[in-house]
Amino acid sequence: MTAQDTTAQGGGGGERLYLLKVLGPVHVWALGVGIVLVGEYMGWNFSVGKGGALGSLIACWIIGLLYTCVAMIDSEVTSTVAAAGGQYAQAKHIIGPLMAFNVGLYLVMAYTMLEAADALVVGDLLVQVAAETGYAALDPKPFVVLTIAILAWLNYRGVFMTLTVNFVITAIAFIAIILLFLGLNPWNPSESLFHKQLLTDLPYGWIGVVAALQFGMWYYLGIEGTCQAAEEVRSAGRSIPLGTMSGMMTLLIAASLTWFLASGLLPWEYLGQSGVPLYDTSRMTDSNGLQVLLFIGTLFAAVASANGCINDAARAWFSMGRDRYMPIWFGAVHPKYRTPFRSIVFLIPIAVSFAFTGLLDQVITFSILSGLLGYTFMSFNVVKFRNKWPLGTIKRGYVHPFHPIPAILLLTLCSATYFATFLGYGTSLISIMIFYIVASVWFAMHRYRFVYRGDQFTMPWPRPIGH
Repeated sequence: MTAQDTTAQGGGGGERLYLLKVLGPVHVWALGVGIVLVGEYMGWNFSVGKGGALGSLIACWIIGLLYTCVAMIDSEVTSTVAAAGGQYAQAKHIIGPLMAFNVGLYLVMAYTMLEAADALVVGDLLVQVAAETGYAALDPKPFVVLTIAILAWLNYRGVFMTLTVNFVITAIAFIAIILLFLGLNPWNPSESLFHKQLLTDLPYGWIGVVAALQFGMWYYLGIEGTCQAAEEVRSAGRSIPLGTMSGMMTLLIAASLTWFLASGLLPWEYLGQSGVPLYDTSRMTDSNGLQVLLFIGTLFAAVASANGCINDAARAWFSMGRDRYMPIWFGAVHPKYRTPFRSIVFLIPIAVSFAFTGLLDQVITFSILSGLLGYTFMSFNVVKFRNKWPLGTIKRGYVHPFHPIPAILLLTLCSATYFATFLGYGTSLISIMIFYIVASVWFAMHRYRFVYRGDQFTMPWPRPIGH
């Protein structure tokens, strides 16, 4: 090992430091659901503005199918390629360096911008509550910085503590949705919910449903982040599939309940532009207890999501540094806490700068598009994975059924969502495509020469079929 390698791993001696294997299925669930559950508290409702309440529900279920395919595919490949970086590590082993660089960048940008959106929600929620209770107008920016700084410190100190905290606050946020549902007496909905009066036909027709697919992703965006824990779980073959699939089931329940409650109390015209729709829903109940509960739930969901995003973005960036796709300096492991501490600290100002724009829908759109590019990659990746290493040639922790139907379905739904994004945010779509093309050119012309191809393939697999 060279002195540079030793320094990059965070140690001062000759022993190479590694991330600790301390996580179980409950932590994987907390990471995946923790990142996503904020989407039930905000963001999803912009799909109502695109397609009406019924259009949003259709988008919720269609995109739920997309993410079920993502969860199934990820569970198989990640439980086999058990390395930090998740989909980045998969691309490195299965396709090649240029694809791996792009996938790593998709992950970092998706999670960093989602983190910025979460911090924005925390700041806006506290400002709104302060205004409702008679306090002078507050500036949300200090709350944004404080949220990101505290969570970055938590991530810096250790992954076990970080995801244990995430499990607790995510569980509270999920229970808050259940209690709101029970508090509205769903067995007699006509007494407290007004779907008959509020639900209309599709206001913009089926083209509105297609447009709603973009923000329908917010119900589930980030569940693929469970892959980032692959190197730190005690048993990847058990923890990744169990944590990911149970997380997806949790989100399908939470998404359906969220739509049912909000659409039954808020007119679709208002719901489609609300910043905190579930909190606004609780305000319509005339129950101070439910209002306080949903304030806590919204706050906890946003904090849990930002916490998980810091974890995932840092591990993707750390993995790219460790493999020299980025400067090896970022591949350092803290000698005491065994965390990718330099990557955590480096990404803080980037998240803060996105949050300071205050453009929640634009930040969400950039996060969605980065995630969507990653999902498109998955559909090709799993086909190449099965072709290169057919079943029986290597040990898999999980085998997803019905191959290649999930891959084909995923690619089809991704294509529809690109079109949906183009309808409302065509400029953003083109801009982010140009960004990734420029980044690819930079990697090919400048950074690629630092990558050691011989060090890329770290899995103990036989030579792939056809090579």
